[in-house]
Amino acid sequence: MTSTTLTVGAAAPDFTAPTDSGTFTLSSLRGKKVILYFYPAAMTPGCTTQACDFRDSLGALQSAGYEVVGISKDSPEKLAQFREAEGLTYTLVSDQDLAIQQAYGAWGEKNNYGKIIEGSIRSTVVVDEDGNVALALHNVKATGHVARLRRELGIN
Repeated sequence: MTSTTLTVGAAAPDFTAPTDSGTFTLSSLRGKKVILYFYPAAMTPGCTTQACDFRDSLGALQSAGYEVVGISKDSPEKLAQFREAEGLTYTLVSDQDLAIQQAYGAWGEKNNYGKIIEGSIRSTVVVDEDGNVALALHNVKATGHVARLRRELGIN
C-alpha cells in the first residue's frame, strides 16, 4: 500500500465515509475551512490526548472558521465509544479500508519504538474553502500538536 504525497494548493481528495452516526462527505463542507486529522487508534493514550486537545480548542477553531474532522481506521462502533468516553463533539470518520489515509499520505511505513512497521501516520491536513490543500503536516506529535497548529493558522 502506498500513500499519496499532497501538494499545497492541489485539490484535496474528496471522500464519503461512515461516521459513528451516519456518513460524512468532505465536499459537503465546501465554503468552509476543514482540519482533517488522522490518528492511529481511538482510546489509546496519544490519540486520546490529541482528540481532547482538539475538543478543548474547538471553540477557538470554529470561531476562526474551521471545522474539525478526526479520521482513523476504527469502526464506527469504536468511534461512538470514543466520542462518549471523551465528550468529543466533532465528526469522527471511520476509514477501515485505509483509502482516505492513503489518499492523504497518512498511511505507510513508520518507526514504532525502533521497529519499522506499516500503519497510520499521525497527520493533519487543512483544506481551504475551495477544497484545496492549504497545509499538510505529517509525523506530528500527539502532545502539543493542536497548539502548534493554532500558531501556524494564527488562531489564539
